[in-house]
Amino acid sequence: MTGTTTRPAGPEQLRSRIAAELERTRARTALLTEAVDEDDLTRQHSPLMSPLVWDLAHVGNQEELWLVRDVGGREPVRRDIDDLYDAFKQPRRDRPALPLLPPQEARAYLLTVRDKVLDLLDRVAFTERPLVADGFAFGMIVQHEQQHDETMLATHQLRAGPAVLHAPPPPEPTVRVDAEVLVPAGEFTMGTDTDPWALDNERPAHRVHLPAYAIDAAPVTNGRYREFIADGGYDDPRWWSPAGWRHRREAELVAPMHWRRDGDGWAYRRFGRWAPVRDDEPVVHVCHHEARAYAAWAGKRLPTEAEWEKAARWDPATGRSRRYPWGDDDPTAEHANLGQRHLWPAPVGAYPAGASPLGVHQLIGDVWEWTSTPFRGHPGFTAFPYREYSEVFFGDDHRVLRGGSFGTDRAACRGTFRNWDFPIRRQIFSGFRCARDARPEESQP
Repeated sequence: MTGTTTRPAGPEQLRSRIAAELERTRARTALLTEAVDEDDLTRQHSPLMSPLVWDLAHVGNQEELWLVRDVGGREPVRRDIDDLYDAFKQPRRDRPALPLLPPQEARAYLLTVRDKVLDLLDRVAFTERPLVADGFAFGMIVQHEQQHDETMLATHQLRAGPAVLHAPPPPEPTVRVDAEVLVPAGEFTMGTDTDPWALDNERPAHRVHLPAYAIDAAPVTNGRYREFIADGGYDDPRWWSPAGWRHRREAELVAPMHWRRDGDGWAYRRFGRWAPVRDDEPVVHVCHHEARAYAAWAGKRLPTEAEWEKAARWDPATGRSRRYPWGDDDPTAEHANLGQRHLWPAPVGAYPAGASPLGVHQLIGDVWEWTSTPFRGHPGFTAFPYREYSEVFFGDDHRVLRGGSFGTDRAACRGTFRNWDFPIRRQIFSGFRCARDARPEESQP
């Protein structure tokens, strides 16, 4: 999808694009699961995560359910395994005890399903039926598998074994980034009605009015976060919400996940390798409670989801909301740290081509950014194609994260994309930036 349109020109271009996305996605899944031996594939590396072999067969089962059976109307390939790979019926803690497909059988199952899907793709008519219009069901499956690829990457980060994943470092900074950016008061369009592969919780587009506010021009860095630690931030309940302070004490939090003391400084374990914490990189592996405490210590707050999206998408010159901060074109290596090209966040100032019109940097890629907003549907929300994708998670238990991380693929990330998790979670590639209300003198036109 390039230029100012999000729709391919015709059915043959759409078929070609879908086939390429399916192939590209499966290559990532293969890399993540072939990098370890069978023992590592079948072991549960954390009670928060599935065994990698469960994720492997699960993405194939979802592809079978939605594409082979629903879109294609074909006979089931393996109806007998549906319950094993139902994420709602099988909590993660219980999955290692299930009679899961062994790795060789799981891979054979994925190949069988994919062969049927490619055969279907050659014949499918992209009608007005919502599930197949603009190839939505295929895009949903691509995004689902890419989301599991990021989950599997997080599992690799939790592995205790030696390093098996390799990638070059992200680019070095090329510009200096301002401390914060003022966003003027006014309306903007939040969400989307036009992106053909947008998921139900991104819809519908609606107008939102926000008062003036300031937002950090970059995610909070390790260096700034180390100042919070050094100032006793983890020991001072003034900065924490009651629930956050309770969790900090119960979980004995003293620093971001995967950090340890290293002489007078800190080191960070990344996919089996220890390295000194670099001050100009965005902090990663912090939970919502830690992000909120830091913001309070800094005299700020976390942005609302709407504030994050306006800073990311709104173009003051035209008044329209872009698909990405830089425009409507798909991300490239010049725009953002996405797609597991690099295995940690890029230092602040490394992606000037990805900045928003307001001058806000690195909104896409690097780290998922916590917001203060509970996960709920946009006004006029309609569950599609099933309630379990979004609606069952609505409520106060989950907080919204935006922007994607270095582990997120471009197919599963855009200016309207919404992620969510419990406020205590930090095994995900999560960071944050801060915001504040505009001062009266700043709010004047």
